[in-house]
Amino acid sequence: MTLPGYPFTSHFLTRAGLSQHYVDEGDGAPVLMLHGNPSWSYLWRRLIVALRTEHRCVAPDHIGMGLSDKPGEDRYAYTLASRVDDLDALTDHLIATEGAPERGWTVVMHDWGGPIGMAWASRHPERVARLVVLNTAAFPNPHGARVRPALRLPLWLLRETRVGARLFLRHHAFARLATLPPFGVRRRLPREVRDAFLAPDDGRGHRVAVLRFVGDIPLGPGDGAWPLLTRTGESLGEFADRPVLIGWGLRDPVFDPLMLTEWRRRFPAAEVHAFPDAGHYVLEDAYERLVPAIEAFLRR
Repeated sequence: MTLPGYPFTSHFLTRAGLSQHYVDEGDGAPVLMLHGNPSWSYLWRRLIVALRTEHRCVAPDHIGMGLSDKPGEDRYAYTLASRVDDLDALTDHLIATEGAPERGWTVVMHDWGGPIGMAWASRHPERVARLVVLNTAAFPNPHGARVRPALRLPLWLLRETRVGARLFLRHHAFARLATLPPFGVRRRLPREVRDAFLAPDDGRGHRVAVLRFVGDIPLGPGDGAWPLLTRTGESLGEFADRPVLIGWGLRDPVFDPLMLTEWRRRFPAAEVHAFPDAGHYVLEDAYERLVPAIEAFLRR
C-alpha cells in the first residue's frame, strides 16, 4: 500500500475483539484529529507532520474505515453513539497507559468528526483546551427539516432503494466521488493521493462503514442519532470560553455557508479562515494556508 506523505507508525487498540488503528506522533500538548466519512487518518497527514515537533498528534481511524478492523453489522453497531464510545475508550487508554495528559487537549474535527468530537468533549469538558472546526457540524441542521440539494439524491438512493446500497457496497461510489472535483475537492488531487484515500478499501467490509455513516445522518427526531446530536448542540455553550479556530471551504455542497454562520453564532470570538476556492476537503484544497494558520493558533 503506497501512502505518500504518511510516514507514520501504526498503533492499535483492541476492544471487544476489534482493533482500532490510530496514529500517535510527537510530544507535547495532545491534538486529537477526528476524520469523517468517507475519509480516514490520511486526511491529517500534512497537519501531523507540521505539528508533531511541538505537539502529540493522535489521529484514529473509525472502526470500519482506514486501517481499523472492518466488522460486519453483526459485530459492531455503526452509530454515532458507538463512535463516541470508541473515542472514549481510546483516549482513556492513552491517558491511563500511554502517558497522555488528562487535560489540555485540542480537538480538530472534520465532517462526522464534529458530532463525534463534540459529543466526546461534552462528556469530558475539563479535558478540552481548544477546538479546531473544519467543515463539520455538531448541532441540528440550521436549514431545518429541508434536505439540501446535494443530499437529496444520495439519501433517497440509500434509504429508499436497493440500487443505492449496491452503488455504495459494490462500487464504493461515495468515496470515489468524494475525491473528485467538484464533489469533495475543488482542485484535482494527484493520482497517488487519490489512490491513497481509497487504498484501505478491501471490498464490501470497508464500505459498510461508509454506507452506515450516510444512513445515520440525523435529519429529524425520528432518526437514531438525533437525540445525541441535539444534546451535543446544547452542550456547545460549555466551550464558549475556549479558543476556537474555524477553517472552512466555502465551496462545500453539504456543509454550506449557513453551517459556518451557525458556528460563528455559537462562537462569536472564533478565529475564522474562510476559503472561497476550497471545498469539503478543505485540508486538501487550502492546506498551504490552513496548516500554518492552525500552527500559529496552537502557539498562542
